[in-house]
Amino acid sequence: MTNEFKNQDLEILVSTMNRNSLDFLIPMFPFCHFSEFSILIVNQTKENILLNSTFPSVRVINSFETGLSKSRNLALKNAKGKIVLIADDDVVYKKDFDLAIVQTYNQYKGKAVISFCIEKPNGLLFKKYLPNAKMNLSLIELFNILSVEITVNKSILDKLGVLFDENFGLGSKFEMGEEAVFLSDIKNKMDQIAFVPSIIATHPELSSNEKFDFVQRYYIQGAFLTRVLKVNYFKGLVTKIFFDLKQKKLKFSQFIGAIKKATQGKKDFYKLKK
Repeated sequence: MTNEFKNQDLEILVSTMNRNSLDFLIPMFPFCHFSEFSILIVNQTKENILLNSTFPSVRVINSFETGLSKSRNLALKNAKGKIVLIADDDVVYKKDFDLAIVQTYNQYKGKAVISFCIEKPNGLLFKKYLPNAKMNLSLIELFNILSVEITVNKSILDKLGVLFDENFGLGSKFEMGEEAVFLSDIKNKMDQIAFVPSIIATHPELSSNEKFDFVQRYYIQGAFLTRVLKVNYFKGLVTKIFFDLKQKKLKFSQFIGAIKKATQGKKDFYKLKK
């Protein structure tokens, strides 16, 4: 049986901002030159800071909009690869990451999305992952996937007509959760999302000023749970609070405040939709 996908079918979709040189790509591919890969860059910028490419394999879209989900959507709409890899400008790819992705799609055929693992700069896994491959992730399991772990079968995505919800993600009203909303929309279309425990990249840890405090988190969670769980919103919120208390991400003294902020997020989401 012939393989459906080949190495050249993979395209890397990079979101970045205010770039006027391709030099930022150099550390992303420490084992070879970036031009060996098919790359589409969405550079959200100003008219006096433009990015251009002289490499046929590297395409650039200079966009004057802001918002990470808008950047992701612009990349998805213009992607040419049969398999696309969601990327930020601060990831460092492992040697043969492209082979691992393509071989996985040939092994597990018909998957809309396959997520992979990333590690920290110190070589440890970025977070706790499932120990084994899983061919159909549950909705709750989707909530923990990061955008840079996501690869997509472009033809399936085009048929589904799913894009990132531009109300979520950095630069949007609700600044987290865009990956989970995107994946949950795909799952709701009855397409399977798989996970394979292969490490494809290194990603820096979040600094303290990039993390949201509990007030911000629960405000966004209120909107996110409303968007994804709908009538099961309250059950999802209680579950979230329980695990945050158990893992000491939330103090008992913050319990009432968390519920109030989540409720406000829920209300603001409904206002936004109207």
